[in-house]
Amino acid sequence: MIEIELDGKKVDIVEGSMIMHAAEKAGTYIPHFCYHKKLSIAASCRMCLVDVEKMPKPMPACATTVAPGMVVRTRSDKAVSAQKSVMEFLLINHPLDCPICDQGGECQLQDLAVGYGASASRYQEEKRVVAFKDVGPLVSMQEMSRCIQCTRCVRFGQEVAGVMELGMTHRGEHAEIETFVGQSVDSELSGNMIDICPVGALTSKPFRYSARTWELSRRKSISPHDSTGANLIVQVKNNKVMRVVPLENEAVNECWIADRDRFSYEALNSDQRLTSPMLKQGGVWSAVSWQQALEYVANGLKQIKSEHGASSIGALVSPHSTLEELFLTGSLLNGLGSQNVDYRLRNAEFAAIEGVRHLGTSVASLSGLQNVLVVGSNLRKDHPLFAQRIRQAARKGCAVNAIDSVARDWAMPVANTLQCDAASWAQALADVAAAVAADKGVAAPAKGNISETAKAIAKSLLGGERKAVLLGNAAAHHAKASSLLALANWIGAQTGASVGYLGEAANTVGAQLAGALPGPNGKNAGQMLQGGLKAVLLLNNEPEFDSAAGAAAGKALAQAEMVVTLSPFKANMEFSDVLLPIAPFTETSGTFVNAEGRVQSFHAVVKPLGETRPAWKVLRVLANLLEVPGFDFESSQQVLARVCGLPAEGETLLPGNVLNNTTQALVDLTPAGIAPVVASIYALDGTLRRAASLQLTADAKRNDVAQEATA
Repeated sequence: MIEIELDGKKVDIVEGSMIMHAAEKAGTYIPHFCYHKKLSIAASCRMCLVDVEKMPKPMPACATTVAPGMVVRTRSDKAVSAQKSVMEFLLINHPLDCPICDQGGECQLQDLAVGYGASASRYQEEKRVVAFKDVGPLVSMQEMSRCIQCTRCVRFGQEVAGVMELGMTHRGEHAEIETFVGQSVDSELSGNMIDICPVGALTSKPFRYSARTWELSRRKSISPHDSTGANLIVQVKNNKVMRVVPLENEAVNECWIADRDRFSYEALNSDQRLTSPMLKQGGVWSAVSWQQALEYVANGLKQIKSEHGASSIGALVSPHSTLEELFLTGSLLNGLGSQNVDYRLRNAEFAAIEGVRHLGTSVASLSGLQNVLVVGSNLRKDHPLFAQRIRQAARKGCAVNAIDSVARDWAMPVANTLQCDAASWAQALADVAAAVAADKGVAAPAKGNISETAKAIAKSLLGGERKAVLLGNAAAHHAKASSLLALANWIGAQTGASVGYLGEAANTVGAQLAGALPGPNGKNAGQMLQGGLKAVLLLNNEPEFDSAAGAAAGKALAQAEMVVTLSPFKANMEFSDVLLPIAPFTETSGTFVNAEGRVQSFHAVVKPLGETRPAWKVLRVLANLLEVPGFDFESSQQVLARVCGLPAEGETLLPGNVLNNTTQALVDLTPAGIAPVVASIYALDGTLRRAASLQLTADAKRNDVAQEATA
């Protein structure tokens, strides 16, 4: 640590830091544009010029290293004069379009121009104009004449997203930010460029010209899509979600969110929303009251239980549902005498789970890994925010290793890829385990063939201190999932690596805590999707798209006497008998538990649309009609207290590894006959599938082509 003087105050700062870092620590604001705490230093805007004693000229605070005894003045006449000169330079070519700019009201340039700009410009020549560029459905580059060449977007692509999709061409007044030869911006994190642009040159194409920032109410929420549990600020106008931006949380999503978290709100305002209960009578759908719908469901369940027994009733629940909804669905079925409840719709194996399958380490620790092995995951697309943390680690020297059926572009250096058919992943992991065993002189958990790649992965995991073995969505859904887990646990125990699942959905861990699993005599999701049930409750899912059974699920469920769909959307209409409109995450309170076991509760940000009701209330009333005891909850917080007490906000319930299936006897190396089912990035749940702009992206189109090829 060294000491400097900043505006008359003594500041202790780590040697090698910049003046800007010292100012942040001291709580002193220095105006800036190109500097961003998560990006490398460019020193291109010069707005942060400060007066450093004994230096003849003002120095950029973001790029000047501190020295012992340094005296810095940020508000001296010399500093302020330099900052005003830079502001005049930046405004020379800036268009005077604040009244129509989407960034108006939250623009750094606008704000700083008030303090550092002149009342009139000395520049009399014509302002330059930059041609419009169409770079895709999410990010608008319509007004690149506003760009001040801070290069934040360029550095974000290189350093965070891992793909340099934007760059600066030409020089001087002809310099401009653009893509390479007319390509589009296709990163799964591209929307963050909108947030970090300080001048409104990059704006949100779906949000464009729909509201002004001062008209919007800001409310906190949690992403319902993947297992990161990204913290969100949902911006609302007239009881309608208008925009979603990140809420900074260093322990979870830092200051970033994935594009699916940012733009999926479009589905909430679409014409595909279900706004009133509906019954199918004579093949024709008609809107009915809640009382009619719930009485129909209750009477139907009573009759089916009486005629066929409680075991003929089952529930397929989505791991994107809240902890409260999952718990109440399971409690309702158990109260009826049925144990047929399951959230594992895409799984091919249904081994009894002991403990909880989760990340096995903290989300934040992924940024500091030194060695990692990822098994069965398209990491970049399945978990964009986890991928960017591992990308940070890779930039600092982390050796990234993979076992997968294809070599994927993760936008980071991958040291070793053990490529084989998905059916042989267990054998591939056994090969790595055998290499570890040979190095340590211990018995291997299963017979393996030590290839050069397996040896290199083993050597990587045996080195360093901070390491992890991470099982992806395809590994979780795999027909040999237990064998993969047993081998991973053995490797983790021998190498000192943490072991865990990346987790598919917002509440994959929460579903386990809520007990959304079949009892000893219950049917699992695979069995229920094959038919045989007389009554089925579908909570927040569409089995044709959300299950391993695919199109066959609809035919199997159509054989049931009654299928009840609880969904925010008009879903499953071909084989359902009742549709109950339940609130999406923006219209209900609830709790998600992310991959590391962090409990994050949220409140509704808008009122329910039409006759939509929170699912926990619907399930409570239905249970009351069925005379199931114990359903006297008056709030979702009371349900949460029943499930796991009242944890503190952000509390992690699952410290360390609590994964099961660690014994050698569980390892089965015979090739699996079923390929794992993994949803693409923008088809993971019903909300994403109905988000119009996301479905126009390159990732969504690639998925459509892949589906047509396999049809």
